[in-house]
Amino acid sequence: MWLYILIAMLAFSLIGGYVFSSLLLMRYPSILHRRKKIKFKCRHISHRGGAGENLENTMTAFKFAADVTGTDMLEIDCHATKDGQVVVSHDDNLLRSTGRDVLISKTNYQDLPPLKACMKVDFYPDHSISAGDDRRIPLLADVFKAFPHLPINIDIKVDNDVLIQKVSDLTKEFNREHLTVWGNKSSIITNKCYKQNPNIHLLSSLRRVIWIVVMFVTGLLPFVPMKEDFFEVIMPSILSRMMPPHEISRWHKFLIDLSEKVLINKTLFKHLERRGIQVYIWVLNDEAEYDRAFKAGATGVMTDFPTKLKRYLEEHPEYQLKPNEHL
Repeated sequence: MWLYILIAMLAFSLIGGYVFSSLLLMRYPSILHRRKKIKFKCRHISHRGGAGENLENTMTAFKFAADVTGTDMLEIDCHATKDGQVVVSHDDNLLRSTGRDVLISKTNYQDLPPLKACMKVDFYPDHSISAGDDRRIPLLADVFKAFPHLPINIDIKVDNDVLIQKVSDLTKEFNREHLTVWGNKSSIITNKCYKQNPNIHLLSSLRRVIWIVVMFVTGLLPFVPMKEDFFEVIMPSILSRMMPPHEISRWHKFLIDLSEKVLINKTLFKHLERRGIQVYIWVLNDEAEYDRAFKAGATGVMTDFPTKLKRYLEEHPEYQLKPNEHL
């Protein structure tokens, strides 16, 4: 009997010690981890430059987001052409964006077709945007030249070693490793990015997002190091507006609500913030979504409507960056 009591006391002590240590490090992670030093902080992030107000990933969209809405960051997508040029485009196959069934990877830059005059917005169903005069797929170098001091978030869209190396080379050439974030939902691509150039800030891949959430739920997260500088997650509830209402069953709604409670978690976000890791939530396109994200403690919100997010932040000064938080 005494043996059982001793075992129980030992187990209680171990569990109690683990819980206490986890809670302590959750609140004071600097005891174990060096806080990440990022030279910028972003609230307002323009997804594909603001795909709901200008044609996505165009210089016009980028200039509008930067000059008119004062965005803190541009989110863009990159591919490599057949002749080795790094271009800004979400898709390798240009059928959706140009109406031509051609691959960027199989086409020289000068032969890329122009964007369509009207394009649907992926994350805002039934909304389309009409083009102005700018329908050209831009070079990444053009974007770097035009916005030398603006943070840029680059989604490396395909597993291509040449693309990863060229993006790294351009980032170094324009002296903006400290202003650039890169990665992909694929852990394979993200790991290659980190290996190619660990001086460029790293996004969390989908696998790492899941891993981080599991570590958080089990209380292990405060004990483990993280190479990522940015925790970038989708807000699950936006899936509801991406699906026709008749296709959203009770089971779908339950899973979406559960995922949101786990992912959009104020305690998790606060711990990451204490470690210097910024949290970005995408792709949010109405005020209710902005509100949920910022109330949960997100560092920044990614949107297709930079004007709408600008107005929201003006109406909610409690979420605006303080003067010393800007570049």
